[in-house]
Amino acid sequence: MQNRLGQPIGEPVVGWQPPSAPPRQAIEGRYCRLEPLDASRHAGDLFRANQADLEGRIWTYLAYGPFDSETAYREWVRQRSESVDPLFFAVVDASSREARGVLSYLRIDPPNGSIEVGHICYAPALQRTPAATEAVYLVMREAFAMGYRRFEWKCDALNAPSRAAALRYGLTFEGIFRQATVYKGRNRDTAWYSAIDAEWPRLDAAFTRWLDPSNFDAGGTQKTSLRALTLG
Repeated sequence: MQNRLGQPIGEPVVGWQPPSAPPRQAIEGRYCRLEPLDASRHAGDLFRANQADLEGRIWTYLAYGPFDSETAYREWVRQRSESVDPLFFAVVDASSREARGVLSYLRIDPPNGSIEVGHICYAPALQRTPAATEAVYLVMREAFAMGYRRFEWKCDALNAPSRAAALRYGLTFEGIFRQATVYKGRNRDTAWYSAIDAEWPRLDAAFTRWLDPSNFDAGGTQKTSLRALTLG
């Protein structure tokens, strides 16, 4: 498309209305429930669940942690629970009703229809479970349902598990911002991934199929991988 000067320009976004900021309310799933982070409700569960990570691996690529005491962690949760951007959620296991992880919306940009998921910190009991995948699906689903055009995932370029997860979820790799930030006294090159609204129907169908109980055998092992479905 060109303007009157013959210069190439982007396609018009017809009828664009910026979405609202995401509300501080629970999001229900089959395997988990995302609850607005609350120190009195979640801090104890999360601290105990995180203690199972004896080596502290879950904190390596986060700008904070590990926490030496429940008191220190509870204060961190209290502060984050008051934030609007990032907007934090606890990932509450549907069976045990215990909080086992945290994630958030951040860089919430309604005028441009862009929103990011981040601050993902899953205790060992949550990792590699349907609930872990469903939590990301729920925030992605809600973002596009609210009218956002772009859903972002960013991570330290050296964080191989996070980069693999982004691809597994069907997000597109967009490149690396070199020397993007400094955290914990070290450099971070940031890898960028995204999904856009035109891609969401296909990704939604892939997640829905993968999360269906029929996709798991009696031992809980998946029959079809999510990556195979998102690639399809």
